[in-house]
Amino acid sequence: MRFVGIDPSLHTGLVILSGQGKIIEAKEISKDGSDPARMNALIQEVTYYVQPDDFVAIEGFGYASQRGFLLGGIGWGMRMELYRRGVPYIDVAPSLVKKFAGAKGNANKEKVVLEVYKRWGFESDSNNVIDAFVLAQIARAAKTETKLIQAQKEVLDKILKLK
Repeated sequence: MRFVGIDPSLHTGLVILSGQGKIIEAKEISKDGSDPARMNALIQEVTYYVQPDDFVAIEGFGYASQRGFLLGGIGWGMRMELYRRGVPYIDVAPSLVKKFAGAKGNANKEKVVLEVYKRWGFESDSNNVIDAFVLAQIARAAKTETKLIQAQKEVLDKILKLK
């Protein structure tokens, strides 16, 4: 089983971890063109990387976004494609992604980047890939025995209760 983190956006972060937590893929995916063709191409490319036996954590919707309808379309499109293919996934609120990384739920991106580097030694030029990495770690922790700090246990409890 592999663990996939997806941070859906116009520049979608995608991270795939092996069962042992090794990085298989870490990238940001974006597409040019006009919508809906651009959105469809983005959804198809991101979900192309997902295999039937993967377990996915996808970041929940940020309701304060100025581009809410566009990002909502991308996020729902990815969820519908995962559903259509029978790939299990969990939704993770943006505040819980930050908390799992070791930051507060309202932390800025720079704090999350620092916590991810301190905790896992992972770095990327893309905040979307950083978030996807944390999401992949959440997916892995939800399905395997991993050593967790208290804040991470609280995040998992909350996510798994909502399922």
